[in-house]
Amino acid sequence: IMKKLFFLLVLAFALLQFFQIDKTNPPVDKNMDFLTIKKTPEDVAQLIKTSCYDCHSNESVYPWYTNIQPFGWLVKDHIEEGRKELNFSTFATYEPLRQAKKLKKSAHEIEEGKMPLESYLLIHQDAKLTPEQKQKLQAYFISIKEVTAMMNNLTDEQLKIKEE
Repeated sequence: IMKKLFFLLVLAFALLQFFQIDKTNPPVDKNMDFLTIKKTPEDVAQLIKTSCYDCHSNESVYPWYTNIQPFGWLVKDHIEEGRKELNFSTFATYEPLRQAKKLKKSAHEIEEGKMPLESYLLIHQDAKLTPEQKQKLQAYFISIKEVTAMMNNLTDEQLKIKEE
């Protein structure tokens, strides 16, 4: 019975390989991208690209293991969820209030150690942020949030409203 079970598992695994994920990224318009529209300094832009863009932009890089199912499905799901939550590639399309909220939340999640995800950091050690890098990113996101809020007359009360 163990041989049959093993054979069935191998067969199921082999069959899964016929269902590959679509690794095509949506088109990128640099004029809609956060780093461009906010004129992000190069050192901060590099941190954001290394630690955030794989899941939170239309510039995802699919590693070799996404060719193996079900790992590819899991990665694709993380990317889709990440883009839905915050997509730096389409940041210019967000209303100012949404931009400010996303920036505030990003700074908070970095501070809390929720981003980048631990599961992502297991394989992408270069995305791990030092305490100094975390502080730099948080400060940057908060400063851009403040500028966005000020330029659009957004109040602290508006920024407390639950995310859409």
